[in-house]
Amino acid sequence: MKVRVDVMLKAGVLDPQGKAVEHALAGLGFKGVSNVRIGKTIQFEAAGNDEAKIKSEVTQMAEKLLANTVIEDYKITIN
Repeated sequence: MKVRVDVMLKAGVLDPQGKAVEHALAGLGFKGVSNVRIGKTIQFEAAGNDEAKIKSEVTQMAEKLLANTVIEDYKITIN
């Protein structure tokens, strides 16, 4: 099964990379852009067909390695 984990900084956590992109976009003339947040996406194939088991394992992966749960939230999508 295809797995996608989207990781973003939690609301309220300063995102300097997002601010830099927001400033650069304004400098390029894109004035209507605000609150830019930068995240990451991790995609991979998981063996098996048991979606509940895969989601449980991916949750453990996210909690232990893929996301820093102190400052980041994550969303798991399985197809």
